[in-house]
Amino acid sequence: MAEEPATRVWYAFQVDGSTFGIFDAFEDEAGRQEHLNGRIPAALGEVGDDLLAAAPDIRLVDVLAVKDPA
Repeated sequence: MAEEPATRVWYAFQVDGSTFGIFDAFEDEAGRQEHLNGRIPAALGEVGDDLLAAAPDIRLVDVLAVKDPA
């Protein structure tokens, strides 16, 4: 996260035995774009065919509400 300070938090999750996902939350749209055009997606593009059964399904969403635990 030091390389992408606008990435506020991210979660890796598993849906079933072969379906996994990542949810990233960003400070703003500029941070989102920085991430999407950054080093990690570029690296995944280079090795994704060897690691993934299908192309990534990237969906952009807007978070409408959040409960701050503090």
